[in-house]
Amino acid sequence: MIHSQVKKATSFFLGAILLFNTACQKSSEDPAANTTTYTGTGSVTKGLGATTTTNLLTGCSGSRVAAVGTILSTDGKTPWILPAETQYMTGKKATDLYNDCSGVKLSNISQLDVTKVPTTVIDADGTVITAYVFADNYFELYINGTLVGVDPVPYTPFNSGVLQFKVKKPYTIAFKLVDWEENLGLGSEANGGSSYYPGDGGLIAYFSDGTKTDATWKAQTYYIAPLADVNAVTETADGSRSSAGASTKPTCDGSCYGLHWAIPADWNTKTYNDAGWPSAKIYSTASVGVDNKTAFTNFSSVWSTASFIWSSNLILDNVVLVRKTVQ
Repeated sequence: MIHSQVKKATSFFLGAILLFNTACQKSSEDPAANTTTYTGTGSVTKGLGATTTTNLLTGCSGSRVAAVGTILSTDGKTPWILPAETQYMTGKKATDLYNDCSGVKLSNISQLDVTKVPTTVIDADGTVITAYVFADNYFELYINGTLVGVDPVPYTPFNSGVLQFKVKKPYTIAFKLVDWEENLGLGSEANGGSSYYPGDGGLIAYFSDGTKTDATWKAQTYYIAPLADVNAVTETADGSRSSAGASTKPTCDGSCYGLHWAIPADWNTKTYNDAGWPSAKIYSTASVGVDNKTAFTNFSSVWSTASFIWSSNLILDNVVLVRKTVQ
């Protein structure tokens, strides 16, 4: 009887130790343990993701590695693609205005032969419209849900391009924008002496019918990182999200968090309801860091009436969708 009680006591003691060790491990390693108070709609991830594609762009000297990967979230949802799911490999590339990788380096817009720019026909009885685009880093342009073209350079060097489409008004412009990352899942890159420097984004575009990027566009973020505190991201009942209050200089480095949201299948169509999306924010050329980028400055006259736009946080918001319906 005494022997049996000793065995039970020993078993209980060992079990308690195991339970204690497990709890300690979870509190330090499991993202869920550090985000127990998060009540938002985002899917939480922590740390570095796994690389699945080493580099989308090869053979370009001076380019950053544009890797793709995946990461698991604490809610057990399907692994998130990092930094985003794109049409880069299959989409038609925009015609270059300035691209170090292809060797096309126009000095000014007068050197462009617009008749050689392919036209995507949306409406056969529509008007041909030319779009001039500079994005930091990657863009995909959709018109009424149809993919017109993608950025030929997913990361760097900085480049600019031109696309054409034929459409009738009203029509809806939709861009998928990606601020690429070297540290997949962490929203950061090596820069300024830091291995975990959070980069920034930015889009400026002008269309030959007079449409331009400005504060009348809608912009919604779908991937935010690096975050030291996921609760710094705010949401409203209509679906609007903002990371404007989050620190843009987190010190969590390789242990930072990310927030992800699934992109609606019809986000780029005319019928999608973007009423809950925030208005796009305007950013200066200095904020985006393009005043010394030839791919921008050579054609600054084209974008003289347009503005750089993004969502609420130019630094932390890494996948941003923007839309505008042209009447």
